[in-house]
Amino acid sequence: MKTIRALFENYVLVCTLSSWATAQICKFIINYYFNHEVKLERLSGAGGMPSAHSATVTALVISCARAEGVGSTFFAIAVALAAVVIYDAMGVRHEAGEHAKIINQMRKDSKAHAEDNEDPDFKELKEMLGHTPIEVVGGVMTGILVPLIVPIS
Repeated sequence: MKTIRALFENYVLVCTLSSWATAQICKFIINYYFNHEVKLERLSGAGGMPSAHSATVTALVISCARAEGVGSTFFAIAVALAAVVIYDAMGVRHEAGEHAKIINQMRKDSKAHAEDNEDPDFKELKEMLGHTPIEVVGGVMTGILVPLIVPIS
């Protein structure tokens, strides 16, 4: 029981997970607002506005800074991790999503011209993988705000 209580009293962990959850809920709401459809996948899926990856690692950085100080090893590790995750979300994973869009379109085009349009093994590639710069900024802002709202215990 002590261990579970300690998890809920861990300021850094609470901020980090709360930022992730906040970003995912915002993503769900924004998707509903613009597309007028309920997509439960938006509550846990990658890609979209705001970036939950960026929100999570930014909250880790800010909460470590507040709890341990900017001179701490924990803060340094959090900054390095955040840099890698944000770069990956905006760079590599975003490009992979762009490639998936092109491949999916090529596949649809080739199916339209084929005699046999049925391919039971074909599964469309996931296109929402990474983030645009504005989605990353939205995630970073979420990751800054949540730790500033959550009181240090």
